[in-house]
Amino acid sequence: MLQKFLERSSIARKDFFTVFILLLSVLGWYYMTLTMMNSILSDLNVTHAQNFIVWAAYYAAVIGSGIVGSILSNRIGRLNLLYLWTLLGTVTSLLPVLFNSFTITHILILTIFLGISLGLGMPSCLAYFAECTIVENRGRIGGITLLITNLSAPLLVIPFKMFDLTVNSIIFAMWRGIGLIIFFLKPEENFASKIKKNVSFTSILRDKPFLLYFVAWFMFCLVDRFEKSLIDNFLSNSMPSLLDVMVIMEPVIGSLCILIAGLLCDWNGRKRIVVYGFVALGLAYATIGLAPSLTISWYFYFLIDGVAWGIFLVIFLLILWGDLSQPGTREKYYTIGSIPFFLSRAIPLLLAPSFIDLISPYTAFSLASFFLFVAVLPLMYAPETLPERKIEFRQLRKYAEAARKVKEKYEEKGVKS
Repeated sequence: MLQKFLERSSIARKDFFTVFILLLSVLGWYYMTLTMMNSILSDLNVTHAQNFIVWAAYYAAVIGSGIVGSILSNRIGRLNLLYLWTLLGTVTSLLPVLFNSFTITHILILTIFLGISLGLGMPSCLAYFAECTIVENRGRIGGITLLITNLSAPLLVIPFKMFDLTVNSIIFAMWRGIGLIIFFLKPEENFASKIKKNVSFTSILRDKPFLLYFVAWFMFCLVDRFEKSLIDNFLSNSMPSLLDVMVIMEPVIGSLCILIAGLLCDWNGRKRIVVYGFVALGLAYATIGLAPSLTISWYFYFLIDGVAWGIFLVIFLLILWGDLSQPGTREKYYTIGSIPFFLSRAIPLLLAPSFIDLISPYTAFSLASFFLFVAVLPLMYAPETLPERKIEFRQLRKYAEAARKVKEKYEEKGVKS
């Protein structure tokens, strides 16, 4: 029995190390993709319409390939798909070297391949992560994983401002190629991934707990991305120095809160932390809606928005859909759950500068506050995904530890007297 337990533990460690390497390489690669594409588009001086078409094609490729990948995973095997996905991403990273000069057609081809290289295996990777972690530790492990990725992102982006496109493409491919280490690890198909369930996307959307969380997440993504465009426009015209502060302050706060949110949602449950995030962000929007000319109100907003993004990224991208799904269905849960994140990226591209100027920031910020408070309503009916017995057990253990310290304190006083 002991030998079987040790063998199982060894396999679990290997599986987790495999999925950690995959997540680290692909999430860092995603940040590098955005930087490289922005650099190419800025050098080409594309129009607003062309810029929208390129990014729309990219995110459509990510979402579409994610749907295809979630279906393929059950048919060809999760690990086989992850091998193919990693190899495809490494090869695609070298495509910019093939072009001496870029046209819109070249960029569209590159964009679609990059989108497929991100989306095709991402649901399987996230599902693999969920099955390599237990529910009561998923938050802290997800928080650590995302924190390391976010801390490495600036280091990965800096070389893109120092070298030419050829060198950047090689760096690009080398980072994604880190994921090829899974070929040498040779992880086994864990038992959970062998459980096949024929679950349709429609049946997932009919799953009430999933739908309640999904609606709140969808509303947050749409509202926050829409408001970000207005905030950038408002601050660039009236307080440009604050805009520079926001670019630095929010990612730093968000990165720190990722780990804290992961720990808290393992201790107090996912639902409570998500509700706190929505309410706090609603108050932040209400504050800048009432007093947009006060600097202190903007610093309050930057702080809360960074905290909210840290909470929502770790819970809605890594944890929640794994909690709500069962082995064999997780790819499709993660596919649908990630759509709001990628779909909302295109919102700023839909808003022409002339249209943004027509919108009153006072009204927009107040409406954002209203819609975020409305988004809390579905969460009131959503169930807690962390088992209640886990929360109660940890609280009892905390009380027992406090009682033990009090007892030792009084016993020590009695000995002295």
